[in-house]
Amino acid sequence: MSWWRRTPVDPVVAAYVEATPRRIADKTPLADPRFVALDAETTGCDPTKDRMLSLALIEVQAGRIQIAKSAAWVIFQQAAPMTQAVSVHGILPAETKAGLPEVEVLRELLPHLSGAILVGHHVNFDAAMLTSALQRNFRTSLQNPLLDTAKLAMETLDAFAKTGYLGQRAPSSDEVCAQSGIAPVERHTAEGDAFTTAMVFISLCARLQRRLERPLRAADLPIGRR
Repeated sequence: MSWWRRTPVDPVVAAYVEATPRRIADKTPLADPRFVALDAETTGCDPTKDRMLSLALIEVQAGRIQIAKSAAWVIFQQAAPMTQAVSVHGILPAETKAGLPEVEVLRELLPHLSGAILVGHHVNFDAAMLTSALQRNFRTSLQNPLLDTAKLAMETLDAFAKTGYLGQRAPSSDEVCAQSGIAPVERHTAEGDAFTTAMVFISLCARLQRRLERPLRAADLPIGRR
């Protein structure tokens, strides 16, 4: 039957699914939920074929970066191809050969994601890569609500305001940083990009709160699903 869903067997996955609602109530004060900024460096841009090489996350709660709750992994790949992406992120095949197996990374990752809202710049790509990995290893999918800092920037910064033009391009991370007065940290590394995304998220939320002249609620942000 189409409505039937098999309960994940792995206890880590089961705990993640149980603790992570797919939606957050609109009236939820922004200080309440956990936000996890994340970034994945990959072999390419096709979630159905490419693989994650590194992954990093950092938690944000009540407008503060929680350094102690950050984490990062290099993910094992037996023979990661020397693609154009390698020239950007610089992760060499020798490094991924020494990485942690993908299934172990996911088991360590999921407790960090339980009950959280995931934040990323063009976060749908990172979410798609994670879903592909979860389906390969556990036959389940990522279910966290998602927040794209590119979309938030378009709703918050005048320089990127929506024009109604169908071909309007969403701003890059570097463009948002420049408009926000933020110096990117170690660009094109998972750790640096996750930290930069967290800083951008906090800055944009602060701007939005000043504009609305009240504490933010979940409904004020473009939180959605992939």
